[in-house]
Amino acid sequence: MRKKIIAANWKMNMTVGEAEAFLDTFLLELGDESGVDVVIVPPFTALAKVGERLSNSSTVKLGAQNMAFEKSGAFTGEISAAMLRDLYVRYVVLGHSERRTLFGETDAIVNKKVRAAHEASLKPILCVGETLAERDADRVEEVLETQLRGSLADMSSKEIVETVIAYEPVWAIGTGRVATPEQAQAAHAFIRKTIAMIADQAVADKVRIQYGGSVKPDNAKTLLGQPDIDGALVGGASLDPRAFVEIVKAGASIEA
Repeated sequence: MRKKIIAANWKMNMTVGEAEAFLDTFLLELGDESGVDVVIVPPFTALAKVGERLSNSSTVKLGAQNMAFEKSGAFTGEISAAMLRDLYVRYVVLGHSERRTLFGETDAIVNKKVRAAHEASLKPILCVGETLAERDADRVEEVLETQLRGSLADMSSKEIVETVIAYEPVWAIGTGRVATPEQAQAAHAFIRKTIAMIADQAVADKVRIQYGGSVKPDNAKTLLGQPDIDGALVGGASLDPRAFVEIVKAGASIEA
């Protein structure tokens, strides 16, 4: 049984004060919901304060949006895994399409980051997904397999099981477009099949695979109800505490 995991990726949004106001509403309305794992992923500047507010929560964990693969040194502007651990971060989003597209991160770079996260006992949320041009060219499976094999290279079965995979079709991020439940399920099933080839079926059956791409309260339950979709990596809708609560509760309402 795979417990659903819903993550709020705030991207470059939310000051510390805005983050505190969000949590005031979100935690109150969430109540003692424990049917899903929840991760709040604020910008670096809000990590400490959000971490303080989540320190007593057994359900809601703290995540970071990126990290360096180096442990320390002359890397101006970078954040190490140890620095994140120092702030009680549990999860880290790696290989997001914006990092790949805007900052040139390759599968090899992402792989170094994923392995560095595991070495520091952080749980990676590894993002993979195709562009619209790649989907139109019928290259979805080729792109996903290449990204998965490159990003998960040289990892043990235990590390793969403890990696959350986030399928995010690039064409559906922040566009208002969303993959149909059938499209999303097909991609998730292929990701699980590929993980079985990389490791084995037992590992693939345990890995949690999130969908990310314009998830909203009105489509969350249908998407999360698909057999291979184990959660959501939520962007824009996660900036509204009440909308995010609705998405979390949609996930919790689905029997595993």
